[in-house]
Amino acid sequence: MTEAETETKMIRGGRSIVSAPPAFSNDAKNLLICTGNTISVFSTSTGLQVTELEGHTSAVTSVVVVPSLTPASKILCYCWTASLDGTIRYWDFSAPELMKTINIQFPIYCMVIPNFSSEPAESGSKEGDLFAYLSIEKENGQEMQKISIRGQICKCNLTKGRLAGGVTLAETSDPELITVCNSSRLLGIRDKRKLRLWKLTEKEPERANIKKIVLHHTKKLTVLAFHPSERIVAAGDATGRILIWRGVGNRTFAVMNGGLTKSEEDRPGVRGDDDADSCTTLHWHSAEVNLLFFSSDGAYLYSGGKEGVLVLWHLDTGKKRFLPRIGSPLKFFLNSSDPSLASISCTDNRVHLLKMPSMEILKTISGIKPPSFVSKAIGSSNSRFAFDTGAGLVALLTENYCIQLFSLLDDREISEVQVCERNHQPGDEITVIITLVAISQDGSLMSTVENRLPEEEIGGLVCLKFWECQPLNKDFSLSTIIYEPHRDGNLSAIAFHPTRRITVSCSYGGDFKVWVENNAAKPTDNLLKKNGWTCHAVGSYKNKPMTAAAFCLDGSVLAVAAETVITLWDPLKNVLISVIGDSLEPISSLSFVSSSEYLVSASRGSNAQLSVWKMANLSLDWSYKIHIEALAYKPNDASSFAVLAILTEAARRSACNKIKAPDVDGAILLFNAADPVPVATWFVRKAAGGGIAFLNNTSEAACENMITNDKKEPILVYMNGDHEYVLFDLERNTHSIETVISSSRVNDVSTIQQTEQGGGYLAMYGELPEFEMKTNNSNDPSESAPFVPSGRPWETIFSGSTHSLPPLTKLCASFLESLLEMRSTTTTTIE
Repeated sequence: MTEAETETKMIRGGRSIVSAPPAFSNDAKNLLICTGNTISVFSTSTGLQVTELEGHTSAVTSVVVVPSLTPASKILCYCWTASLDGTIRYWDFSAPELMKTINIQFPIYCMVIPNFSSEPAESGSKEGDLFAYLSIEKENGQEMQKISIRGQICKCNLTKGRLAGGVTLAETSDPELITVCNSSRLLGIRDKRKLRLWKLTEKEPERANIKKIVLHHTKKLTVLAFHPSERIVAAGDATGRILIWRGVGNRTFAVMNGGLTKSEEDRPGVRGDDDADSCTTLHWHSAEVNLLFFSSDGAYLYSGGKEGVLVLWHLDTGKKRFLPRIGSPLKFFLNSSDPSLASISCTDNRVHLLKMPSMEILKTISGIKPPSFVSKAIGSSNSRFAFDTGAGLVALLTENYCIQLFSLLDDREISEVQVCERNHQPGDEITVIITLVAISQDGSLMSTVENRLPEEEIGGLVCLKFWECQPLNKDFSLSTIIYEPHRDGNLSAIAFHPTRRITVSCSYGGDFKVWVENNAAKPTDNLLKKNGWTCHAVGSYKNKPMTAAAFCLDGSVLAVAAETVITLWDPLKNVLISVIGDSLEPISSLSFVSSSEYLVSASRGSNAQLSVWKMANLSLDWSYKIHIEALAYKPNDASSFAVLAILTEAARRSACNKIKAPDVDGAILLFNAADPVPVATWFVRKAAGGGIAFLNNTSEAACENMITNDKKEPILVYMNGDHEYVLFDLERNTHSIETVISSSRVNDVSTIQQTEQGGGYLAMYGELPEFEMKTNNSNDPSESAPFVPSGRPWETIFSGSTHSLPPLTKLCASFLESLLEMRSTTTTTIE
């Protein structure tokens, strides 16, 4: 496989739409948003995507629309974009068509263009040269780690397609965002506790001498904004204060009046010799300010931060207006050429279109929400999101106690479920954690588990909730609330019956419960309707924690993991059928393969293991010692399933050397259950906290996205720990280039883990350490003494060579169980 083939596209969907400031088109009918390696163009009237600009090979960091200089030129749709791939591109986004590419060979973190001319791309004269100011990363590769100053503000001649030689405005420890004001010709960056500003000339030559201005503050500055018509600069700091400097750059740095400058009394609030006439402070925010923007007439200042509240300041009177309850911290604010339209970007991956000046939210462009800090702490992907494989949806745990229903095929939000009511407040103490979410196979039911934490070790409550789906809009409404569903311990897993409205919940406290919907509930009886689920049966096994559960294809068998063993039950009669397995670590996942001829189990920890059990004789068929993050069976296939594996450090190095990708940390393995050799392997990034699923390939969305094949094979979806995902068709051979990182047919899995077949000691207890066998005394019978099973196992269980014995902890458990079995037989004989 060539290096070009391994440089694959990680993100198919789930891209951030708030990683960089957006840009309105000249007629305000479109909004251009940086989405990963592309620029998505959305309609402001519908909020839907209309086109996409593709060409960059790394994240796009800036988009600048060429302004219209005359009313007739508003129909022109040209823009410049910059990316971490080190290129600047010029587009006609109405076509869409790439018109020009400039390669500066340095990652670009920000780009501004202060001096647009009427024909920026074609002008060849010196006066018509178009310049951009870039924030770049100075060095690439490993040498960068040794350099304390990595950021650089430089100048680029877009007309001639090269960097302006010898023009470096500043060097910083890290690449910084650049802010520009075209009318006042001011350019600036934040640099810790100071602002660095440059005053540009109207018609600047390539190597113009640019005047520099520095403003100081006592706290770390977080955001910068320029007044549209006057020399007024606003900046927010980490404590929530807003500083406004007036008369910036009105004076020169030259010594005046015989070496004396104006006193500080003549420049209130200005520190030292800063070039400003005055500095005032506004304070409402309780945390750092992330957003500052002056209105088009300069009379108002917009501010926002972690509170999720947009504040509108009247600069002359100091009065405030608010847009509260936006729901997440704010990042960017942008005006359009239409005075009645603006946009605001939030950290929950949403862009709101606002009606001005009332600040009413008209439309919302929603991307996939990032994982919450609490859901990341949970660790298991089984609890962080759930797939509706029939509809191609995923339910995600997000901030503010919400479940987001997101279409994987359309890359857009379908609906949102508020599990617990809560207004966004920064720094709130966490009192509730949503620990589980599960969706039924037909997508009609959803279940959530929330854990209300005790206060000062008093109280605490676990709630199990059932939700009914509205088929028209895929919105869920609350059906039943069950408080304290289990007598002890938190819930570990939820499984839905494939054909009936039956649900199983498992508890770390040592039991599982079978819940059924109360069909006697009358639609007009609100009380019964809200309590439509009741407990049908309770089961347990030796009081062991129940850690996972799964139904077979027809629902006739329920598999429940009792810590390290698997118990098989009749779910309707609540009868224990059999007990199989004995892993070294608690089992975290269970799944029947489609035909139910095989059962797959996965455990985590220092002795992690993937095991495949043959249901015909209830025996272990084969296993691997490997950490499994998620597993999924392939529908309409008798024996295929896939697992997402976390690579060990040695396996990671081997994989990285093989496919030339340094950040590989996981692999997707596609198996035929009867064969331990994987059918295919895909190496992936960000596997920790990720998940996989097979989606239905017969939906209209799949056809529209051209993810189809003649056999209508299911689509495999991989979602990583950051909620980025990729879809690919297993029947196509192009996903090695366009999907994850690499794809290859393999004859072994030596880069992942050696196979352990045939049941026996190795499959159950792991690999023994190597011993040096002494051979000096060949007549010593103890060296070759065979281990012969006895009919009295309690007498011979400790016999045999020590290197052949299982661990002592396993021997003790087996020894005690053998004694209990002996006494049970004796008691039966007496009766």
